[in-house]
Amino acid sequence: MVTDVMLPDGDGIETLEAARGQDPDMPIVILSAQNTLDTAVRATSTGAFEYFPKPFDIDELARTVRQAVGGSGSLADVDGEQVAPGLPLVGGSAAMQQVFRMITRVLRNDLTVLITGESGTGKELVAEAIHGLGQRKDGPFIAVNTAAIPAELIESELFGHEKGAFTGAVARHIGKFEQAAGGTLFLDEIGDMPAQAQTRLLRALQSGTVRRVGGREEVRLDVRIIAATNKALEPEIAAGRFREDLYYRLNVVPIEMPPLRDRKEDIEVLTRHFLQLAANEGLPRRQLTPDGADLLSRQPWRGNVRELKNFVYRLALLAREDLVDADNILPLLRNEQPQGAGEGPVDTSIDAAVARWLDMARPANGTIYDAALAALERPLFTMVLRETGGNQLRAAQNLGINRNTLRKRLSDLALDPDAFIRRP
Repeated sequence: MVTDVMLPDGDGIETLEAARGQDPDMPIVILSAQNTLDTAVRATSTGAFEYFPKPFDIDELARTVRQAVGGSGSLADVDGEQVAPGLPLVGGSAAMQQVFRMITRVLRNDLTVLITGESGTGKELVAEAIHGLGQRKDGPFIAVNTAAIPAELIESELFGHEKGAFTGAVARHIGKFEQAAGGTLFLDEIGDMPAQAQTRLLRALQSGTVRRVGGREEVRLDVRIIAATNKALEPEIAAGRFREDLYYRLNVVPIEMPPLRDRKEDIEVLTRHFLQLAANEGLPRRQLTPDGADLLSRQPWRGNVRELKNFVYRLALLAREDLVDADNILPLLRNEQPQGAGEGPVDTSIDAAVARWLDMARPANGTIYDAALAALERPLFTMVLRETGGNQLRAAQNLGINRNTLRKRLSDLALDPDAFIRRP
């Protein structure tokens, strides 16, 4: 059975219970344009064979249907009661859909997960989602930033120590592995773990036990391990800084978090999400305008989602108006420009802007001219419409083009001049 989540007469997921009643073993493939983690989890809660976010590859769908008919299993079940609103991960891009699909595959097992991605991409949120939606949700979630613990203390922090194990060990200390019993241990920045601690961690993963520093007792582990790193571990292995055998123990289920520059289509929905969170926390309630969203989507956001969230909270606090447009955003963006020691002001010349655009957009050879025009036209028309209050005649005069040409370009760029009309 292949079905969409959104049906003309109701919710496709809710109708699947009746279908299961007719044939409990029928494989189900679910399609959805509602590309959220919530939808992915609800879909797999039916025991679906596969979940496909739209748009999807038709050949991949055909292969999946053939596999389903062949009876090669289904996605793990997820208890319906686990699906709660307000899930922390947001995004409709293809890259985030792959993340959501990987999350649904590990909810009903205890396989070790390795989450990779740049700083600020949301690796800990993925770990929290796997824990909070999975079969260990009633146990503790213990997060450890291994890079923040001094090398001489990391073994004691992770594995615990007995009284008298070293100078200052005046009492037994229970380590993070034991504290996470029945739940999930999240080891962040695993790529920075000292070599000796890597060896101890490998032994724990191999044996399923830990021994406290200075102790003799082997403590049986009951914990799921999720690790994360912002480093590419393969070069670290080649340089001898990370154990290859530990890498294979951790990299059972890899999940790669995309940088924000590879999911620019998510920036607007993320911004609206963070504005809502800010309002829920007592900051002024703000509304994002189309030109404001367009401006934000063209920023580099080198700190990824974390940088965007911090900026949006600052925007919610400092914006001069409840309707947040490009005019409100630009001054704050200028203040965001990093200034290194001894550096002059940021170069805002046309030459510098073109150079930055080429570096970020990287259009294919043979398309640079058309791509550059398209990239310039939208912000140019947006600014002129804003200055003229949506008056197309004045906008055309300011630009020095025919009014019919303006109308055609606005239609091509999906810009609505009515959105710029100044209302009392």
